[in-house]
Amino acid sequence: MNLTEWIISIMEQLGYWGIALLMFLDNVFPPIPSEIIMPSAGYSASQGQLLLVGVIIAGCIGSLTAAAALYWIGYKFNHDHIFRFVDRYGKYLFLKSQDVKKSLDWFEHYGHRIVFFGRMIPAVRSLISIPAGMSRMPFWKFMFYSGLGTIIWTTFLACVGFYFGENQALMHQIFSQVGYIIIVIVLMIVFWIFYRRYQRKIKIK
Repeated sequence: MNLTEWIISIMEQLGYWGIALLMFLDNVFPPIPSEIIMPSAGYSASQGQLLLVGVIIAGCIGSLTAAAALYWIGYKFNHDHIFRFVDRYGKYLFLKSQDVKKSLDWFEHYGHRIVFFGRMIPAVRSLISIPAGMSRMPFWKFMFYSGLGTIIWTTFLACVGFYFGENQALMHQIFSQVGYIIIVIVLMIVFWIFYRRYQRKIKIK
């Protein structure tokens, strides 16, 4: 049984609870991707087995529950404890200390906004919650940004499966392009942030 078949079997057995569980695992165990979970759930909804709105809600609940758990891990434990844990057990979660370091650098460089966009970037989504907790980002703000990003991304994936699930080639084409679109949007916003800061510095001088 391959990964896709396993994901579908979990959803068939547990329904919405299965979707929530899988999306929780997506955030803590990167090899289980939301890009398979949510489109598969959306396709099941198109076949009348589930409701599309229920699929989206379940996906969001699972994803945000994991995000909150990872945030509190980052909040409660210091840098050394987290890096020691990753060095010792990270291989079981397909995680490296360099990945955590990279997510910390992203957070320090781009600030709280990366929490929003990080929910839509596979490699970042599983890690960005930890540096948010480590930096003592207000929990309400973390959940607000995480919620917005999660709702957008989860809805997009579920709708792709719902409307295009029959056409696998088209679905793969959409996913191959969406990553580039997200990167372009992030770069545009980063450029805008730096431009605004530059303008403020000019006014101060």
